[in-house]
Amino acid sequence: MTTEREPDPIAAFYEHHPYPPPIDDLDRYRRGWADGRLRRIEHHRRWPSAPFRDDHSILIAGCGTSQAAKYAARYPNARVTGIDASATSIEQTRRLAERYRLDNLDLRLMAIEDVGQLDESFDQVVCTGVLHHLAEPEVGLRALRDVLAPQGALDAMLYAPYGRTGVYMIQEYCRMLGVRPEPGDIDDLVASLRELPTGHPLGPLLRNTPDFANDDALADALLNPRDQAYSVPGVFALLAGTGFQFDRWIRQAPYRPQCGVLGGLPHGERIAVLPIEQQFAALELYRGTMVRHSFIAHRDDDPPTTIRFDGEAWGGYVPIRTANSVAVQERLPAGVAAALLNRAHTYPDLILFATEEQQRRFELIDGQRTIDEIAADAAFFERLWWHDLIVIDASAQRCHE
Repeated sequence: MTTEREPDPIAAFYEHHPYPPPIDDLDRYRRGWADGRLRRIEHHRRWPSAPFRDDHSILIAGCGTSQAAKYAARYPNARVTGIDASATSIEQTRRLAERYRLDNLDLRLMAIEDVGQLDESFDQVVCTGVLHHLAEPEVGLRALRDVLAPQGALDAMLYAPYGRTGVYMIQEYCRMLGVRPEPGDIDDLVASLRELPTGHPLGPLLRNTPDFANDDALADALLNPRDQAYSVPGVFALLAGTGFQFDRWIRQAPYRPQCGVLGGLPHGERIAVLPIEQQFAALELYRGTMVRHSFIAHRDDDPPTTIRFDGEAWGGYVPIRTANSVAVQERLPAGVAAALLNRAHTYPDLILFATEEQQRRFELIDGQRTIDEIAADAAFFERLWWHDLIVIDASAQRCHE
């Protein structure tokens, strides 16, 4: 039984506008995770120093219509618990679980603030796109900290302010006009958005976000009764105030001055000497279009997770290529053998140009050889890591004598 509190307008909103748009097919998703390679990559992104395993206990906090079912499908050996304050979302997830016989999934109608009533702890807590809708995100995050096991990992996503400027402008516009998340009002809003003036900050999101073609997703973005955004300093302040320590961004390259266009400019060098949190903050300001911050954090009483290329351990690291990393060999600048890039990046400048020897080293990465066994080149492998082209398995650190 959950704690009695005033009805939450967010829960009521998602009863009528479930998000993400419900699905009924997990076949393709399941096939993508079938060989286990992605599970190993995701494990070492969160726990680089721990031997691979895929039987964690996982909490999906604010699971929406399908996220908990997807985790149960991708990690069949794991114990997955999904909670959400929306009965509609829980029911949609339950249907998926029944169709795909996801016996490793437990679902609870529950607010994040009440998660302690599960009386369990979890190796991994996933909370993406939820905390910023809570009346008191700090309370929700502390509740998640209380159920995260020692050495556990938090996966979180929070809205970012600058890339969502157009969203907040239209949210305010809708409040002024009394636009409500109802069919007639949504139809009128869609008609108005089609005529949005050229250059409006919302324009790129409308063109590039497939979700905006769905009425419930449009309502979630523009008519949500409550959301707040966090800049990079805001993310760090929120974590510090709730018992967490920041580990890494899911995709690091957009936040790194050594990556992309800034890497070849004087400002890149000036940013690189700042404290690391200020580096991240400067890159958010420079790029200007980040709409979310996705990151991994750990309890503040856990030993910090550290991948370093300036000591002696790096030679024993085992690099693993990320799923979206590719070597492109077309239309290259003179003297360049390959353009190494991660296809999941949304910024086109995040390319690592490689010499013929560096390309050969990249192709030798098989998830088994150590860096020393491929080539004792700390600088190159650090750049691969910064560019999200590899994750590191440091669980053995088989350094050569």
